[in-house]
Amino acid sequence: MARQRSRSIEFKRQVAQEFIAGESLYALSKRHDISRQLVRVWVQKYEAGALDEDAQAADLLQEYEAKIAALERMVGRQALGLDPPPMLLARADEVIE
Repeated sequence: MARQRSRSIEFKRQVAQEFIAGESLYALSKRHDISRQLVRVWVQKYEAGALDEDAQAADLLQEYEAKIAALERMVGRQALGLDPPPMLLARADEVIE
């Protein structure tokens, strides 16, 4: 059984735009190693605007994942004692002045 690949929204949008611009299904399927039916599905989704909504949701998801990763790193540093508490930093600034 063939393994299903996950293609990016940008890639799907690009293939759909190439088809709408006049490139044949056969040429697109050969060049990108995808089925002609898959190209048809992506074109239908593109024309319906579904790829745009998916792109917005994917962008938002990536933004949230980046924020979560940053928070996890911050919590890890605090748990290891690598980040000094803010009060200690304020006190150090007073001593330096």
